[in-house]
Amino acid sequence: MSILSLVKPPRSLTLLAFSLSLISLHGQEPSSPALSAQELASQMDANFQGNALIRSQMEIHLPNGGKRVMQLQIKQRRTKTASDLSYRVLWPNEYRDQVVILHQDAGKAPTGSATVPHQPVRNLASSQMGDGLLESDLSYQDAIENVYNWKYQAIVGTEVINGVTCQILESKPDNSSVSIYAKARSWIDPRRLVPLRIEKYSTTDKLERRIDITRVARDEKHHPIPAGLTVRNPGKNSTTDFNGASINQDVSFTDSDFASANIVP
Repeated sequence: MSILSLVKPPRSLTLLAFSLSLISLHGQEPSSPALSAQELASQMDANFQGNALIRSQMEIHLPNGGKRVMQLQIKQRRTKTASDLSYRVLWPNEYRDQVVILHQDAGKAPTGSATVPHQPVRNLASSQMGDGLLESDLSYQDAIENVYNWKYQAIVGTEVINGVTCQILESKPDNSSVSIYAKARSWIDPRRLVPLRIEKYSTTDKLERRIDITRVARDEKHHPIPAGLTVRNPGKNSTTDFNGASINQDVSFTDSDFASANIVP
């Protein structure tokens, strides 16, 4: 979903990579005619794939006016058939080396685990996929899932976001076990092929998550990518901002990078 500020050296770009169904690692700027819903989803799905090693800052703005800040290392491996994510806390020291690992095969429900140093690995139940990742407003489900490979895709309108006329792509899974959400809507910039807003809804059409992309920058290959995120959970009086420090897309990972037994020192 993968997102956040352009740093001066051209190969250093801030990005938060979520599954999120958010982050396009290989965005493009086509000059072709308007795409159909399925073509647009297929382009976004293709952009979603790839590897990345990311450093990001996460700021959780609490209801009482307080703020919790964490520095994260994120490993991301996404293919057409599967996604793997690892979130490790680098700072502050009281949370250092807490790790969340998430995996999802296309067409199946996600799985995951959370690890605190010197404690047993805690497997995440399917009922916990709506819980906040590291107690943020971004859920485990948001982080790992790719709504652009869901079966049902439709363009349901247009709307101007930050001066950009976006196509609103509505995505629905064909299997209710794939996601805790019944549908997602993405406001997509059709020129740069990046989402500027994503909303996710329950089976009762209740808005469960809203993710606003606050900045779009370019990666080391000059492709446009989301470069700042604000996540809101309407059920909580809090928000979470993600702002990155660096991204390296020229990396390779093995299964051991996403194995809980090998993650925590």
